[in-house]
Amino acid sequence: MTIRHIVSWKLASTDADTRAEQAKEISRQLHTLPAVIPDILAFEVGINAINADSNFDVVLTADYADEAGLQRYVEHPDHQKVAAYIHSIVSGRAGVDYRVAKPL
Repeated sequence: MTIRHIVSWKLASTDADTRAEQAKEISRQLHTLPAVIPDILAFEVGINAINADSNFDVVLTADYADEAGLQRYVEHPDHQKVAAYIHSIVSGRAGVDYRVAKPL
């Protein structure tokens, strides 16, 4: 059964322009991953458009065939590089992984 992986990040910067640029950079870097990590079945990145002060800034939704595929994604060196950048600029992270019968 497909595993859906959803992660949201709240950027640490209080400057709106900086947050916007960082959100775009997170999206750009994340979008490089499907080309190099074959375990990714579906992949979508969204940048928050409403209620910037209270909502998280960026969200990732991705599907994997199984837990092992998700784990290979997490451990992949290219993912690790993107994750290091993200961790360096966020103040919060929320995530959920769940099983779905029908992929995106």
